Amino acid sequence: MKLFELVFFPSFCKICGQFLESPMERVLCRSCLDKIAPERAASCPSCGRFFEGAGEPHLCLSCLKGPAPFSIHRSGARYQRELKDAILLFKYRRYRTLGKNMARFVAEALKKEDGLWSGVDIIVPVPLHRRRLRDRGFNQAEVIAKEISRLKRIPLEKKALKKVRNIPAQTSLEHQERMKNVRDVFEPRREERIRDKVVLLVDDVYTTGSTLRESAAALKRGGAKEVRAVTVAQA
Repeated sequence: MKLFELVFFPSFCKICGQFLESPMERVLCRSCLDKIAPERAASCPSCGRFFEGAGEPHLCLSCLKGPAPFSIHRSGARYQRELKDAILLFKYRRYRTLGKNMARFVAEALKKEDGLWSGVDIIVPVPLHRRRLRDRGFNQAEVIAKEISRLKRIPLEKKALKKVRNIPAQTSLEHQERMKNVRDVFEPRREERIRDKVVLLVDDVYTTGSTLRESAAALKRGGAKEVRAVTVAQA
């Protein structure tokens, strides 16, 4: 490795501790990255919720009760093991370079999902409130969305949404509290750039779906013709 690389990147894998021998390895070793594999379980064809055990795709109970503001959502894999570790390092230890790994993984994992990618006009990341952005230094969803935009050659519109209130982190809340927590916190911006467009909404982790639902609803209020969604992992 070059000197500046040794300064800015660790010499050992932050998951398994293995020495990073290859000049192409950053933060994680190739062995740990290779363990991050797509989820093959059946899922809800609408919201993408993974089901436990064997079975065929079918609508989940939530989607049977009523459609979400987004037409389809897909995650690359479950939020566990090496993928969970990588996302935590990316978001909270500020290893921003891992965002590109996350984007490449999800693009490859979902490459056959034509209903997700076909006809998408723009890609929009779920925004952070300006205070959270200042504290973290970057928006993790935007880093992932930017790389997906490059890989798929779909324009990125990173300012189509604004988070108007700085709310408690979703990770600290139960299901019902999460839904209330994000209610009416997103507003559409630059409506002329999203009007009548098919939008792909990007975030890092899907848990209850409340953040994606509120974000998608705001985009629809701004005139989006259709909103689809993709996340790296699903908790």
